[in-house]
Formats: sequence, C-alpha cells, structure tokens
Amino acid sequence: MTVRPQPGRPAASRSSRPVMLGQNQYGKAENRVVKITREGATHHIKDLNVSVALSGDMEEVHYSGSNANVLPTDTTKNTVFAFAKEHGIESAEQFGIHLARHFVTSQEPIHQARIRIEEYAWERIPASDANSQFIGADEVKHSFVRQGQETRLTQITYDGERWEVVSGLKDLVVMNSTNSEFWGYVKDKYTTLPEAYDRILATRVAARWRFNWTDDEQRMPQWETSYKQVRKHMLEAFAETYSLSLQQTLYQMGARIINHRAEIDEVRFSLPNKHHFLVDLEPFGLKNDNEVYFAADRPYGLIEATVLRDGCEPRIPEDLTNL
Repeated sequence: MTVRPQPGRPAASRSSRPVMLGQNQYGKAENRVVKITREGATHHIKDLNVSVALSGDMEEVHYSGSNANVLPTDTTKNTVFAFAKEHGIESAEQFGIHLARHFVTSQEPIHQARIRIEEYAWERIPASDANSQFIGADEVKHSFVRQGQETRLTQITYDGERWEVVSGLKDLVVMNSTNSEFWGYVKDKYTTLPEAYDRILATRVAARWRFNWTDDEQRMPQWETSYKQVRKHMLEAFAETYSLSLQQTLYQMGARIINHRAEIDEVRFSLPNKHHFLVDLEPFGLKNDNEVYFAADRPYGLIEATVLRDGCEPRIPEDLTNL
C-alpha cells in the first residue's frame, strides 16, 4: 500500500538533514505568435517566439502536489495569444512588459515573471514595375521575406570537357498574409480541413537552378548578377501571384525565372507549407478577425516540382533540394 504524504508536509527524507526546495519556476516555453496588423491594403507583421517563466509561492505544489497556487501553463499560452489581440505588439519589449505585469499583478502567489522573446524580422518584397498576371504590382503590400535567413548554394561538375553548374539557395522564408486560397480539393471520410478563401501562405524556399553554360567556348554567365536577378524574379512571382494552391505559386516562380533569365534552363523547388492556423479566441470573449495565428512547424505539406525550358531535359536530381 502506498502512503501519500499529507498536504502541507514534505515527504520523509532518508537523510538525517532536512531537504529544502531551492529556486524554482514554471511556465510555457516557445509560444509562436504571429500578429498581422492591417492598415487597409498595407499589412504589418510581428513574428515572436515567447517563453514565460513564473516563480513565487510554489512550495506546496512541490512538497505535496497541491495545485492551489498554480496558474496552468496552458493559461499562460492562451494569455500570450489573447494579449496579441487585446494589446497588439508594438514592440517585443512592450509586449513582454504587458505580459509580465499581468501575471504578477493578477496572481497573488506569483512574485516574479520572466518573459523571453525572440523576434523574427520580415521585410517587404519589392514588386516589379510592370503589372503581374494576377494582381497589379502597385497593390502588393502584403508580401514579406524573412531577413538574413537564406544560404546561397552552388554545385560545379566538370569532366574535363563539359561543365554543369547548378546553383540555388535554401532557408529563404517567405509569406503572403492574404491573396491565398485553398478550396475545391478532394474530400473523403478522413477529410477535416475546412476550405479557405483567405489564408496565410508561407514557405521556406529551397531551390536549385541549372545553367545552360556547359563548355569554355560559350560565354560564361555573370554569376553574381544572375543570382541576384533569379532571387528577385522568384520573390516577385511569389508576391504577385494570387495563389489558389502552393503548386500554382511554385510554377509561377519557376516560370518567371525561365522567362527572364536566358542562361537558365531548369529550376527545381522544394516548398514546405509553413501552416498558420487561426487561434480560437472565443473562449476569452474575443473575435479573431484573421489577426492572431498559431505557427505550426510539424507536420507540414511538402510541395516539390521542376520547371523546365521547353525542349530541355531535367537533370537536377529530385532529392538535391532536400540536402
């Protein structure tokens, strides 16, 4: 028979010396919250990773298991999302101040709150001068690219006679906060996904492109200029495509590169769909009007395809974009 310690009394110790509880804290770590502020057609993004740690009068929960002074960590998570709606996110510092003040002043047992925030910066994707196929370039005020994330890549193959140059990039994180839909798909008895007519579209681009320069007799491409231009056209296509599927966006990105860069014959993409789900704020008496999202990293849809110049054969290995 198991004898449980009485509430308010520490369990018996095998040591002759008393056992004391030292520093302790608890909370919800790494709450990913994305806040979209909409000023007409112009959107602003705040993308935060918020960790909450609370400490105070918490001896009894350790000694006897009494939760009388414990604010659930799930509640701290909900508070982060609700405060993103109620207070907005003017800055990471101000958002953290709101949260810390709330936890300490609203809960008597909590004597200290530590809020750690990582902010992921985004910058706007500049649109092309000419109107795109789907929306005018002057209308694009909702497309962003994460700052300082991408890695530039190249692979050179030479057999003494012929060259093969495959360049690319990885970890280029992009987002459209609107002008993306997903509906009309196949449904069976396991389908629970609701159709979306206005959603966030975000992905981490891994791309490789193959140059048609193969021998020394040809004019060599200007590599630096080529990379900058390919990246520019890729981002413009992402921003200016009104997307009904990530596959459609992928094709437009590849087609824009092929149509504008004569030195490239083949482009292959691997695009994981970085899902953003609307947070249900109704339990807190709040309406979520496409403003507060939960950013999920797993599981994710993975869209992969190759876009080719007409008459060319694919040569980029299918798994190269996943290395």
